[in-house]
Amino acid sequence: MRKFEKSVKLNNVCYDIRGPVMDEANRMVRNGETVLKLNIGNPAPFGFRAPDELIEKMSGNLTSTEGYSDSKGLFSAREAIVEYDKKKGIEGVTIDDVYTGNGVSELITMSMQGLLDYGDEVLVPAPDYPLWTASVTLAGGTAVHYICDEEAEWFPDINDIKKKITPRTKGIVVINPNNPTGALYPKELLMEIVKLAEENDLIIFADEIYDRLVMDGAVHTSIASLTDKCLCLTFNGLSKSHLIAGYRVGWVSLSGDKENARGYIEGLNLLSSMRLCSNVPAQSLIASALSMSAETDKMIQPGGRVYEQREFIYKAVNDIPGMSAVKPKAAFYIFPKLDVKRFNIKDDEKFALDVLREKKILFTHGGGFHWEVPDHFRIVYLPEISVLSEAMTKMKEFLADYRQVEY
Repeated sequence: MRKFEKSVKLNNVCYDIRGPVMDEANRMVRNGETVLKLNIGNPAPFGFRAPDELIEKMSGNLTSTEGYSDSKGLFSAREAIVEYDKKKGIEGVTIDDVYTGNGVSELITMSMQGLLDYGDEVLVPAPDYPLWTASVTLAGGTAVHYICDEEAEWFPDINDIKKKITPRTKGIVVINPNNPTGALYPKELLMEIVKLAEENDLIIFADEIYDRLVMDGAVHTSIASLTDKCLCLTFNGLSKSHLIAGYRVGWVSLSGDKENARGYIEGLNLLSSMRLCSNVPAQSLIASALSMSAETDKMIQPGGRVYEQREFIYKAVNDIPGMSAVKPKAAFYIFPKLDVKRFNIKDDEKFALDVLREKKILFTHGGGFHWEVPDHFRIVYLPEISVLSEAMTKMKEFLADYRQVEY
């Protein structure tokens, strides 16, 4: 009998956030075990609720959103996004430069498929949000990872970026605020990245989905606001800020040098039309959501839930012998470092599985974010402090006598 294998295009594609470690956790749950889940940035399971105003708006719009919209999205949604971009200092975005999507994930994949030929390169941060590397690879390109430096608050290493630009490099991905580290990049650093992009004719892909989840009075700067000389694609959405991840509401805006990217834009238009349109009831929320405060605004202030959970997890991680972490400034992730010599860690996925099986704590190992050294993992600090406290107590117990066994 003929056997059907997966496409070779998937050979170097991975998404370990929902990979083997999570598969094992799901098996354990099916067997009746309780697992403390610190692995996915999905607010709803942790008791975060979407604003009543948006739920009511969605319900009221259902009968008027039964049909397809324009392939790029509802006029009202795109108009609101243009105004939001202006408030962020991004000039030159028109209604036709905005594409709505079923979350940002769909648009990331579309943006790579429309651009890359076999052998083309895109600079992607390490650690990264793994969908970027997967989308580059699936489109036939090569993801070249530039280092973000933990010793410099996880900021991109400009010299490393310079070394990795080649004639095949078409673009650079900037994830700011960053997932998985929670870093927030200063304007001065972003201007250095812009300078490199302008000098080397690179497209900037700016993942800014957490721009409304910034703490400690800091201000987020959109990199697209700093240049009009190179094409910028700015990705954003409502999944995190308005706590409606399941509604799948995202968008991408094009700004800067669109004149020299007419062919690419033509490709994006084609791909957008091929999927007909994004979720229309969800699109109908965009204008209302962007005219109101983000649901997370109060949560990221002192005394707010996300802020206090960030404070707790930062202290708890650094109180465990053999663990340390840079304090996140945004989003709801922390990326702790392990003393690999102390614990004899050679395989970070095995470490994650060992913790899961013994202490029933689920997190994503650093390799899942294309971090090559097996010394990091990501914690999502969305669970309440009582859950985080239990998890960190168990982690401290686990590490007290852990030494990874090699096979």
